[in-house]
Amino acid sequence: MATTLDQLGERLATSSIDELPRQPMSLPMLMRALSDESSDRQRLGHIILSDPALTDQLLQIANSPYFRSGDQAIESVDQAIFLLGIDGIRNVISAAVMRPMMVARNSREALFAQRVWRWGLACARSAELIAKLQGQDTNAFFMVGLLPALSYITLRRELQRIYRGRAVGAEPEPVVIRQALARYQWTTSQLLANEWNLPPQYHAYLLAAERPSPRQAHTPLNDGMIIGSREVLRHAHQRNMAEDNLRTVIRLDDGQFDQVRQVLLQMLEGSNRARP
Repeated sequence: MATTLDQLGERLATSSIDELPRQPMSLPMLMRALSDESSDRQRLGHIILSDPALTDQLLQIANSPYFRSGDQAIESVDQAIFLLGIDGIRNVISAAVMRPMMVARNSREALFAQRVWRWGLACARSAELIAKLQGQDTNAFFMVGLLPALSYITLRRELQRIYRGRAVGAEPEPVVIRQALARYQWTTSQLLANEWNLPPQYHAYLLAAERPSPRQAHTPLNDGMIIGSREVLRHAHQRNMAEDNLRTVIRLDDGQFDQVRQVLLQMLEGSNRARP
């Protein structure tokens, strides 16, 4: 195991990860539009429609239980922007950019990819909601909240490459995957942010979540990942943190915590109902 993890670490240190997702072509233009508070519906709609693949992905995500609150189907980009609002559509765009990179490539990674996407959205949505309560950049925290989930997929696929380089059809053992995710999640997230030329504050948010200090104020990403992870585990009937302990760990008052949790519960329950 040590040899495999060391090999993976060397690839990360030298930025030679074959499975590292490259920057989506439309991302720079989207980032400028998303960070510009003056961006209107027409400009966002034009950017989205200029990329047919992004348009298709956006409509799928906008109609998913994670984002659509009512029964009305969203059939066009303009309708999505109108119903979700500028802030809502910004987060859908972030999810639409990342979703194709996280779709399972085969049946062997299908369950892993499904669970990681669900976890990533829960953490991102929590971080976004907390950022809104604190008057911070909601879209920045939503996007950065998805990076750890994308790093999970990236690391698992890179491990597969390492194993298959040794023997045809070889697969990494679950214990090796767990060790790799625990050891290299944040390094990979930072590498993604660097590869995609994301703004410096994104790196700062990741670093603060990786190395929280007792003297340092929690960022929405810190608390968002704690709440998102806990609620996903609890909803799946898995072992998780007791609610009393959770409330003492995060830096939210009871009203803020309940508000964030309620949105998460609706999202997770809606995604369960949508499953075949």
